[in-house]
Amino acid sequence: MPSGDEIVYVLRADGTCLAIDVAGRFPSVLHWGADLGEPMSDGIEALRTTSAPAVLNNAPDVPRAFTVWPTENDGWAGTPAQAGHAAGGATTPRPVLTGHTLRLDPRGGGVISLRFDDTITAIRGELTYALDPYGVLSVDLSVERDASVAPRTGSLPYALDGLRALLPIPERATELLDFSGKWVRERAPQRTPLGFGTHSRRARRGKPGHDSPYLLAAGTPGFNFGHGELWTVHLAWSGDAEYLAERLPEGAGAFTAVLGAGENLRSGEVILNDGDRYEAPTAIFTWSDAGLDGVADRLHRRLRSRTGHPTSPRPLVLNTWEAVYFDHDMERLAPLVERAAEVGVERIVLDDGWFRGRRDESAGLGDWVVDGDIWPDGLGPLVDLIHARGMQFGLWVEPEMINPDSDLARAHPEWILGPREGLGSTARRQHVLDIAHPAAAALVLERISTLVSEYSLDCLKWDHNRDLVEPVGRRGASDRPMVRAQTLALYAMLDELRRRHPSLEIETCSGGGGRVDLGILERTDRLWASDCNDPVERAQIERWTRLLVPPELIGSHVGATRSHTTSRVSDLSFRLVASLTAHAGIELDLSTASPTEFETIRTWTAMYRELRPLIHSGRTANADLADEATTLTGIVAQDGSRALFTWARLATSGGGQSGRVRWPGLDVDARYRVVLRDELGAAVRHGDDPAWISTAIDGGITLPGAVLATAGVPMPNLAPQHALLFDLTRLA
Repeated sequence: MPSGDEIVYVLRADGTCLAIDVAGRFPSVLHWGADLGEPMSDGIEALRTTSAPAVLNNAPDVPRAFTVWPTENDGWAGTPAQAGHAAGGATTPRPVLTGHTLRLDPRGGGVISLRFDDTITAIRGELTYALDPYGVLSVDLSVERDASVAPRTGSLPYALDGLRALLPIPERATELLDFSGKWVRERAPQRTPLGFGTHSRRARRGKPGHDSPYLLAAGTPGFNFGHGELWTVHLAWSGDAEYLAERLPEGAGAFTAVLGAGENLRSGEVILNDGDRYEAPTAIFTWSDAGLDGVADRLHRRLRSRTGHPTSPRPLVLNTWEAVYFDHDMERLAPLVERAAEVGVERIVLDDGWFRGRRDESAGLGDWVVDGDIWPDGLGPLVDLIHARGMQFGLWVEPEMINPDSDLARAHPEWILGPREGLGSTARRQHVLDIAHPAAAALVLERISTLVSEYSLDCLKWDHNRDLVEPVGRRGASDRPMVRAQTLALYAMLDELRRRHPSLEIETCSGGGGRVDLGILERTDRLWASDCNDPVERAQIERWTRLLVPPELIGSHVGATRSHTTSRVSDLSFRLVASLTAHAGIELDLSTASPTEFETIRTWTAMYRELRPLIHSGRTANADLADEATTLTGIVAQDGSRALFTWARLATSGGGQSGRVRWPGLDVDARYRVVLRDELGAAVRHGDDPAWISTAIDGGITLPGAVLATAGVPMPNLAPQHALLFDLTRLA
């Protein structure tokens, strides 16, 4: 709420607080973090009084400020909020506040809107802070060129080089966490100290990429899943991105460092003439004093509150890729459909290989016509069989790509994204289709939409298998960078498909986990976290994916005994248990399963249907363990009444005993019935179990929540690549 004379706006929600001073020369953030309590006039005034730092030697003669739109004119020598020029000039923006509003949400939080004029760059700017009831802060910036604001420079085109959302963080945030990775090893965490200078991570692949920074966190020393104070940022954008944490010797106003994100614009990509507008992607900021799990809880509750968030039970999926690859025909697939129905599958997705000329990855992308040689009667007979067995049907597509060996490429080579001087190398034998070209987008959209209607598709698996290299459009007099236009065209295409087919679900995939962000998740219902179904690798990939994305939106499939991507061999029980923490599915060829394996998989499908209401609504809880070769992953009901914990060993380690392991997220004042669910097969142990485990197997053991969550219990010493599943019920 505003303070007495309405010079400070305060938003409060779920233990979080944002205070912005809108008085004086330019607005600044007075506080972002823990709730300071019901604002009192003396408390607000104390924030303002203490907001100016010391004046240092060899420094400006007035205290340096870190404003909501930081510039060099304020004494800020770090990365500016806005960068650009008008024919080489107008490089020193000086936005001036022209208006501000506050709208409070009765559920908590609200919206602060600020408006600016800049007589140097002829820019009208808008900045909006929206704090939702879950304590998640969205920051939106936009600029519009208005020649009347500065007639001298307003007549010249303004090349926008960057527009970033930046927030200050305090001195106790001394450690950084972000992510890197590669194909089949996405979201690999990396930690660094927050030293002096700029920690900058840029995605320049035309999409976030398998090495996407994903989420940048700054926190107190040693923060982890269950402890520590953190400030994080994620860019809800599916194109090029920039994340940064910055610390200068002189600080940032009264704060020590800065956290921010924005679109990583390419030179010449955004040029504003009079009346043109640029809207930056939304930056999502989160504060938590409950570790990384606290961040995840806020983000998950935010996503689950959306009107378009999936609410129906997430169907058990069979995807045909690792079962048959390109070997498509009715004779090959009909037995797989029958076995899928018997085992309890609820949705079948026909993956790559169904369209014209598609016997391998070298041809057909862009045409999206059913291959009449393989399917002389179209896909109708297969779809009818799947529907007759009570299952849903989905189809794999890759609409943003084009093979040189395709009818579309031969008819419209100018629709291939790349420089007119000549295309670079293909990747995966494909180029990128310029879907920002209206005719190209219209053709592909119509073909995909026709398939949805003709075959009553329940879902699409929407893939994107290569980076955008030299992504320029061959239109007009010059090659113009097109990553932003391509991303917005993708969003428009997805939005239109969903408008035409409201019940259609879309799974986002990009060579696995190359496009995982909250921008694409606004338009899709599930993501494919990785092409790697190896349960050892998958456990870590999904663990970190769940930091941003709730389990019901993450596809997790059981693969073959020997992993397609790593060649690692693992027991069926381990593969099954490992996939019970997300939206489960099957990727193996059921027609080759032995009778015993088939019955075990049938048992697993029943367990998934039993447990998915909990898995897809609960809070994730990760134990902080000294032994990195082990994991204890939990999903706890919002009211604490039930929980599911997976204890897994991924590799050998030095210790022979686990010690007392604490189970996070449980009600310490309650008592829980703990049952070890061993229906999927016994995990191999090194030695005998702790004594309490035998009781947990034989009908269950009752333990106080304080013992489980605070003191901890000794755990079985498993052999590598084995896991146990514990089902907990709170007793009255």
